[in-house]
Amino acid sequence: MTSFARRAARSAALVAGLLAALPALAQTLTYLGQQIVPTSASFRGRPMGGLSSIDYVPDTGRYLAISDDRSDRGPARFYELTLDLAKFRRSADPGGAGVTVVDMTTILDLDGQPFGRNKVDPESLRLDTRRNLIYWSNEGQRVSGAMQNPTVRRMHPDGRPAGEFPVPAYYHPMGSAGGLAAGDMGVYNNLAFESIAITPDGKTVWTMSENGLTQDSLPTAVGRGSRARMLSFDLDTGKAGAEYVYEVGALPFAPARAGDFATNGVPDMLALSAHEFIVIERAFAVGAMTPGVAALTRQPTGNTIKLYRIDTRGATDVSGWASIKGREVVPVKRTMLLDLSSLKNDDGSVLALDNIEGISFGPMVDGKRTLILVSDNNFNPAQFTQFIALRID
Repeated sequence: MTSFARRAARSAALVAGLLAALPALAQTLTYLGQQIVPTSASFRGRPMGGLSSIDYVPDTGRYLAISDDRSDRGPARFYELTLDLAKFRRSADPGGAGVTVVDMTTILDLDGQPFGRNKVDPESLRLDTRRNLIYWSNEGQRVSGAMQNPTVRRMHPDGRPAGEFPVPAYYHPMGSAGGLAAGDMGVYNNLAFESIAITPDGKTVWTMSENGLTQDSLPTAVGRGSRARMLSFDLDTGKAGAEYVYEVGALPFAPARAGDFATNGVPDMLALSAHEFIVIERAFAVGAMTPGVAALTRQPTGNTIKLYRIDTRGATDVSGWASIKGREVVPVKRTMLLDLSSLKNDDGSVLALDNIEGISFGPMVDGKRTLILVSDNNFNPAQFTQFIALRID
């Protein structure tokens, strides 16, 4: 992907201009439209799906989107694609016009080789135009006999490795720290690092656990939230920095049958300043029916997607704390920006939502910034890859 690497190196000034006034982000987001790519779509002989993150490259007007394929249906990879927002429609059946995949890049392990099957779980990426590097998260696994620690890594735009950041041991499923033994700490399975955000000053990269750590709090449930952790790394030194607690909301609805899968968690976040972020909370419960979803799915399913604005100022820095259980902690401030279930199409129908996992700034439209959301279809024929465009008013 040499041409992309050259273009990315020229993007720093444009990114700085795009982000210059972000702390003044208003509280109003207007639904511009959506486009949908069916799960049957492929690119270069590989299924095109599992998009769990998206990042806009102002210099090219294109986007990078990572797939959470665990090197199962194809190599771990990210895509370069274009979105023509003029073709987005506020329609229950918008089609996929304006969504074009341009390129695909294989993500390589620290030895410079393609990842083996189920040896990685890519979840998020951000392009650092100043250093011409991409930072990406590997969620890891907490599965008996197949433990993988969550990681935050660097790679070159062509997928070659460029090292990783030192995630504290208390995030590791088999780690030991602060008097906690191996197996008694670390991330929950499938509730680890799904987000990456770079602050506009280019000094810090952030990630967040989707729910709390096992030694900190239980996962979300109906009537119960979870205390996730935000973790930062200094981009000059590479060292772990400040760390804060984010209180994930309780699951808003139960699955249709007791014991079926249900969760609420943080799949991505976007930095507005050194201390302000937009956070996605994505809730799902098997068998629960979200209004409007029947128009685009073949089985009952429920998704609730909410955007929150958060501020770390005044929050307790818990860096180095192996556990926060029983300790007095001030979490980050959390303010609702938008509940996507309130969005409607031009015919009055409620916007059917899939598994929204990625957020990025987009281009200017009518002199105003846009936000772009993308869904992870889980390579499930009953789901779809959904792009949603919002205008910041």
